[in-house]
Amino acid sequence: MTQQSKSQIDDLLTIMSQLRDPNRGCPWDLKQNFDSIVPYTLEEAYEVADAIEQKNWNDVKEELGDLLFQVIFYSQLAKEQGLFEFDDVVAGINEKLVRRHPHVFSDADFADEAAVKQNWEAEKAKERAEKEQDSSLLANIPNALPALMRADKIQKRCANVGFDWDELAPVVDKVKEELDEVMDEVIQAVPEQQRIEEELGDLLFSVVNLSRHLNVKPELALQKANKKFEKRFRQVEKNVLEQGKLISQCSLSELDAEWNRVKEKQEYK
Repeated sequence: MTQQSKSQIDDLLTIMSQLRDPNRGCPWDLKQNFDSIVPYTLEEAYEVADAIEQKNWNDVKEELGDLLFQVIFYSQLAKEQGLFEFDDVVAGINEKLVRRHPHVFSDADFADEAAVKQNWEAEKAKERAEKEQDSSLLANIPNALPALMRADKIQKRCANVGFDWDELAPVVDKVKEELDEVMDEVIQAVPEQQRIEEELGDLLFSVVNLSRHLNVKPELALQKANKKFEKRFRQVEKNVLEQGKLISQCSLSELDAEWNRVKEKQEYK
């Protein structure tokens, strides 16, 4: 880190300290705590991801600054409570990165990328064992993760110890089986919503497994599907409006026909 960049970090730490000054600080910042800031942290992380997807590098720079401020904020709260400081956060990640990359920072030599990954997972498992009384392979997977991402992480942890299919066919069969079980509940004379929800959850979990076997990030795939649907639906709305009608005045068959026209046009551009 250059002297100038260190000075900028010091300035940011000073600004944060002033925002939390009991006498002259900002009322909003003063009433925040660890729990209250979490939603803003998640929001900032998603805004970084969105800016990167848009390839808007000025926005990426700005959003990364906002995300960094979240780290500074947590560190200030911890400092006030005597828990840790920002330098401890930096020292911790420095030590972790060096320890997890012995092939870069020491003389360790791994045969291939798979061996590097195996060592990485072994180090993470050792860390979990040292700081968690819960020794489960699934310990320390954050509950706050989006459900698709968490399912993916759970499955990857299990796959690392061999609890996984090594062929695609049974993965696909499982998706079909879970879909059948959803429909079995739906067609009951008196469907139980709780049972439908449970079976639908199993179906989604099996779809995440299929995504993983196809080397697709399920969260990213669904985000792209959302955006594709939104783009098409907005065009349907526009087309209908140009016809002098409101979308609420159209029948489902009319909207479906318009949707298919938009879909065909967008796919063959």
